[in-house]
Amino acid sequence: MTIKGPSKKQVIVPISNDNKISFMKNSSIHVTNLNRNLKKNIKSDIIIDFIHQETSEVTIITNKVALASDLQTIENYVKNTNHIESAEIEVFYLS
Repeated sequence: MTIKGPSKKQVIVPISNDNKISFMKNSSIHVTNLNRNLKKNIKSDIIIDFIHQETSEVTIITNKVALASDLQTIENYVKNTNHIESAEIEVFYLS
């Protein structure tokens, strides 16, 4: 996972095409669940605005810069999503 761009509010999740298609089918549900997990588990004030599909990745757009604890929650959620092969998701990292 990488945060990039001038606003540093994009979380990039490198993901295989098959996983990306499965994940994007329910992207609105994932936004809701991610926001719930961020609020419930770590009392974060970050909000996931939407999820965007790129060529080789999924971009999660947030309202502010994600902290390490936010990234860990997002990573755990994505890897535990149904129909996702977690072994095919690349290691998340910050740049």
